[in-house]
Amino acid sequence: MPERSTTLPDNLRADVQTLWDYHDMHHELRPTDVGIGLGSHDLGVATYAAELYQQGYFPRIVFTGANAPTTVERFPRGEAVHYREHALELGIPDDAILVEPEARNTGDNITLSRQLLEARGIEVKSVMLISRPYQQRRAFATCKKLWPDVAVICASRPLPLDKYIVSIGDVDRVINMLVGDTQRIKIYAKRGFAIAQEVPLVVRKSYQNLVQAGFNSRLL
Repeated sequence: MPERSTTLPDNLRADVQTLWDYHDMHHELRPTDVGIGLGSHDLGVATYAAELYQQGYFPRIVFTGANAPTTVERFPRGEAVHYREHALELGIPDDAILVEPEARNTGDNITLSRQLLEARGIEVKSVMLISRPYQQRRAFATCKKLWPDVAVICASRPLPLDKYIVSIGDVDRVINMLVGDTQRIKIYAKRGFAIAQEVPLVVRKSYQNLVQAGFNSRLL
């Protein structure tokens, strides 16, 4: 298997950075009732959820996620299960963690986490959604559609683009995911899965440039 590159090509940098900046909601962190770590291939989500818990931003964490084709090899027991194990290794007490192991998309992440919390009798007026950086906007729009009465803050590990690519180990994968999430902002709103979000012209142009450059593996 050829070695995957972690270097962002100069001719793609401006467009990739535009999408990266668009998906960051730039929310100011503040305490919430619960932190919800959205399952994915990125174990950094669990790392950052643990850090935020240790800093006192929320008293409990829900890790949510089953598997997707992109995660089953890395997390064979399920995303949420592996996230929990990682958080325990980082010193998070077991009784501060809830696991929702069935979600297979972002809508499931929100709906099933909400149901789990309600079943435990935990009142929730505010949540912090911890996700991959480029999932923030879609997670926010999905939560506002499916759980409209809760206050939502989005958070991701505060890594610049290049360092994030290195942490994932595959620049093409990151670009494809960015492109796919950008497409989903419009499509999911039309399908009723999320609230509508403005997509500025500069974002649409960068998206089109990257699709034309061949980054289409995550398109619907």
